[in-house]
Amino acid sequence: MLTFLLRRLLQACFVMIIISVISFAIQDKLGDPVQQMMGMTASSDDRQQLREALGLNDGFVSQYWRFAKGAIQGDLGTSYYFKEPALDVILSKLPATLELAFCAILLVILVATPCGVLAAINPKHILSRLLMFVSSIGLSVPIFIVAILLVYVFSIEHNVAPSFGRGDTTDVFGLWQSGIFNKDGLRHLILPSLSLAIALMPIFVRLIRAEMMEVLQSEYIRFAWSKGLSARRIYFVHALKNTMLPIITVGGIQAGTLVAYTILTETIFQWPGMGYLFMDAVSRVDTPLVAAYLMVVGGIFVVTNTLVDLIYGLVNPTVRLASHGL
Repeated sequence: MLTFLLRRLLQACFVMIIISVISFAIQDKLGDPVQQMMGMTASSDDRQQLREALGLNDGFVSQYWRFAKGAIQGDLGTSYYFKEPALDVILSKLPATLELAFCAILLVILVATPCGVLAAINPKHILSRLLMFVSSIGLSVPIFIVAILLVYVFSIEHNVAPSFGRGDTTDVFGLWQSGIFNKDGLRHLILPSLSLAIALMPIFVRLIRAEMMEVLQSEYIRFAWSKGLSARRIYFVHALKNTMLPIITVGGIQAGTLVAYTILTETIFQWPGMGYLFMDAVSRVDTPLVAAYLMVVGGIFVVTNTLVDLIYGLVNPTVRLASHGL
């Protein structure tokens, strides 16, 4: 296990270096930040002075080296718009995004698991066929269409839930502000978290169904039936537990992808998280903030994938992580 951890740490460092190069290289493609900061009326001399002060006239290698040295020390530059460290601005929006992602994942677990199991137990039942039909449609519909439809139905037509903003928040142990612990915050969470959950549910319903149907044909399941165990124990303990490995794999990947999905969701619902901040940073050509966002998201992917590999060993101790060359 120690060998695996060291190897994964080296891989994580290499991946983060690649992400840092890519995130820094695309900054020149976003536009001229000096023009955004000074406007069209500024003189060319004033623009050149600002470019020189920001170090934008240096070569790519010099700029990246300066960026890399700061990144090692936790300094990802200063936001042009907020005039604050870019990492601090990103981290101030991180709790809102994590809160949204957590609620979406919770909805997926509570809905997709029983639906997938039900579809596997009675694959020819009309309800199972209906679940597969709905999941097929869900895989085909883009997330922004789902979000707009939810806003129209539940906010505009029926006024069930707010369509934008985060609502009231509660201080949690002085560490972050959360909307989960008050009624108004929960009402604002309903539509964006449901939108994200709907984007992920079809994948997990179909995956759980496919894995469960395979497991239910195993010899040990037949042996469990012959022992007279209850159907609930066989389905939800013996069978479901042994479908977890592929589900954990896909779940880890989708958890990272969920952060990317939040860009569209947070923009549509004006949710004050990292995704909404990223879109504002792109429109303002706030390149340090864009680079910081990509670095943080890349770090989330790396950490998530490492945790998925570790959970493998907890779910199934026979998996020898170190011998897989990961």
